[in-house]
Formats: sequence, C-alpha cells, structure tokens
Amino acid sequence: MSHTEELNEPRTTASVSQEEYSAIREFLYREACLADESRYEEWESLVDDDMVYWVPRGEGDYDMNQHLSITADNRSRLRTRIAQLVTGERHAQLPPSKMRRVVANIEVEKDATTGEYRVFSNFVLYELRLASTRTLEVWPGRVEHRLRWKNNELKMFFKKVMLVHGDEAIPSLAFII
Repeated sequence: MSHTEELNEPRTTASVSQEEYSAIREFLYREACLADESRYEEWESLVDDDMVYWVPRGEGDYDMNQHLSITADNRSRLRTRIAQLVTGERHAQLPPSKMRRVVANIEVEKDATTGEYRVFSNFVLYELRLASTRTLEVWPGRVEHRLRWKNNELKMFFKKVMLVHGDEAIPSLAFII
C-alpha cells in the first residue's frame, strides 16, 4: 500500500475539544506566519520525520505517485529545499518575496484510533515578487494538514496544498506554500 493510499483510507472520527481546536488553529496561524516571513528553519521545526509536502496539479484525490504534481516532497527533499532557501541557492528568492496569507474556514477531524488530526482550511496568499517581476501574485486554495502530538507539540506529517488555479499554467513556486 502506498503512502497516499494509506492517507486516503476511511477513518473513524472522534469529536474534537475546544482546546484541541484552539491548539490546531494556533498551529496553522504560526505555520503560515513562519512561511510568510521566510523563517524556514523555524517552519521546519513544525515538521515530523515522515513529512509529505504535496502540491498537486489541480484539485482531487489523486495518487501522487501516478499523477503530475507541482511539488511532491518527502522529508529528505523538503530538507534540501529548505536548505536551498536558507543558503541563498534559490536565486528566485533573493531577496525573498514579501508574503502574507489569510487562513480561514478551519475544519478539524480527529482519527478515533490514532488520535491524529486531519485539518482542512482555505487560504489566500499574496506574494510580492521582489527578485524578478516585482508583481503581486495571488495564490488561493485549500490545504489539508495531517497533525499529531509528539513530545507535547503538534507536528505536521502531511501537507497538501490544492491551488484554485493549480491545473492552469502558473508562475514558478520558489517558496514553500
């Protein structure tokens, strides 16, 4: 069974307490802030060892191993991408784009068996491309996060970013969304 199939298995859900919901909401806000401010090493501290970061072409339940993706990173590849962003090997991000996103419509499901969370939210990301065109790009979409508690901290082990215009021709993504 592939990792994608495993993530799409039917689950029995449990109710989520207000405290859990608040902690998850704050996690999403912190993750967005760190990414917006290009604080990628701090962003990486939110990631668990089995992380999968996926931006599919379009919306849908695709198998990331069978369909074209904009980005499909395992933990090792994500670590390399972050190192490039931090060390300046991503020239498209020198200077880094100015970014701000709005996160809304947060929905949380809790797996009754594992205690892990499946979180959906909508976002709009505004990116001012300082290094290239000096244009303002708008990136709207929906995100699926998979989160778990580890050492009394929430960690993400899956992030799927479904861009509204993901199946259209889009400018390059030289940053983490």
